[in-house]
Amino acid sequence: MAAKAIMVQGTMSNAGKSLLVAGLCRIFHEDGYKTAPFKSQNMALNSYITKEGLEMGRAQVMQAEAAGRLPDVRMNPILLKPTGDTTSQVIVKGKVLDTLSASSYFAMKKKLIPTILESYESLAEENDILVLEGAGSPAEINLNENDIVNMGMAKMAKAPVLLVGDIDRGGVFAQLIGTQMLLRDWEKKYLKGMIVNKFRGDQRLLQSGLTMLEERTGVPVVGCVPYLQVDLDEEDSLAELLSAKEGSRPGAELEVVVIRLPHLSNFTDFQTFLRFREVNLRYVREPSDLGKPDLIFLPGTKNTMQDLEWLRESGMEEAVLRAHHSGSLLFGICGGYQMLGEVLEDPDGIEAGEEKKGGSARGLGLLPMKTVFQKTKVRTQVEGKLLHLAGALCGLSGLPVCGYEVHMGISTPLQDVSPLCLVEVKSE
Repeated sequence: MAAKAIMVQGTMSNAGKSLLVAGLCRIFHEDGYKTAPFKSQNMALNSYITKEGLEMGRAQVMQAEAAGRLPDVRMNPILLKPTGDTTSQVIVKGKVLDTLSASSYFAMKKKLIPTILESYESLAEENDILVLEGAGSPAEINLNENDIVNMGMAKMAKAPVLLVGDIDRGGVFAQLIGTQMLLRDWEKKYLKGMIVNKFRGDQRLLQSGLTMLEERTGVPVVGCVPYLQVDLDEEDSLAELLSAKEGSRPGAELEVVVIRLPHLSNFTDFQTFLRFREVNLRYVREPSDLGKPDLIFLPGTKNTMQDLEWLRESGMEEAVLRAHHSGSLLFGICGGYQMLGEVLEDPDGIEAGEEKKGGSARGLGLLPMKTVFQKTKVRTQVEGKLLHLAGALCGLSGLPVCGYEVHMGISTPLQDVSPLCLVEVKSE
């Protein structure tokens, strides 16, 4: 028997859909139902690599854990990873399909419906309940044609919809009423309840508004969720920190700076630092704000070549090198690691596009290494151990490590070097 379904949609991004889906998954799981999350299409800079070496959105990973399940790419069959202002890498069932402009993807996305249904139906056969998540808002009337993630998905799954509004930002009644008014008649039939999320204060003062909301829309308010301080790998969860110059804990003993590259990706890599009272984590965009931190990270990026050019033209390269030579430890992750080498080459235009095919760029020159971008994407989970380390990192020698690789470049040393760690297990 196919699973029953329920769907959570929001009036806007960051309304709290991901957390509520996780909460429902947990409740159903603890009540003894075999449950799984599902989001047909996710746009995110942060991704997760499954044990099969496939790529999916981190929100669905968190929701799967809440449901007591291992992450499965069927839970997020389409992942869009922005590579520029108007282009995204399209990942289908964990593998790269293509890099497309927004208009090209909009024109072809209807062709992905069979893939979406295949993933959904196979999950439905294995579970009692599927909890679906929408994206953005169902009232994006310019994008409603061939919708595959909001009411279009609700229709395919025959799923009742709960609409979530964020009262903490203000205007929740306009959000909910306006969204309902913009829905087409057939879409309104799927809307079965409304939820006011992130409420602070005395709920008795809210009751008259909830009553009027029900009268105006004819849709019951099924819940009022209090504002919660949560630590989740959500796409929008670090939005405030990314723009906070003072960082997470000003005045803390250890200062860690992440260079805020224009195409910054997988910034969830640094969320662990938020759990330590001794650490102030700052994201820095202006060279004048860098200072002399204890540790600097050049993070991952969806466009290494463009961000390396920005690093140079903005003066950030000079600031980073100056801080490093003054004693700041410097780490590179993914694209940031590639930047630390001598040269980066793009023979097939993977990074820069077809018009700049065959281009190359000078790296920061801190590592004797060359990176060549290629069409095949490396996706794997990794286990290993740190080798003998010196200096500030000596206390880490011999410790086990686990992580993941997700990149489209091969980096090779230009001379003998001492590796940081020994890789013992890969998921491929």
